[in-house]
Amino acid sequence: MKPYFLWDYDLSEQDIKKILRGENETDKLWLMGRILTHAHFRDIFKYLSIEEISSNLARLKLPPDIKKSWEYALSVWGYHVESH
Repeated sequence: MKPYFLWDYDLSEQDIKKILRGENETDKLWLMGRILTHAHFRDIFKYLSIEEISSNLARLKLPPDIKKSWEYALSVWGYHVESH
């Protein structure tokens, strides 16, 4: 079954895991951004750890309001995030 947050791509759960664990940084950052933008909050941590989000947030292309929300959440949780 195709994940709901990738409605316009033909990627399976297995494909998602392969991309997130793979070497292609461009694909990985795109997918992380897609998850943070379109997945329900309760589902995000099925795919990403807080550490992964924190260490990559500055490089992700996210809508400004979503990026600010993640920066704030991570700072509350004790993670340092460089902002652009």
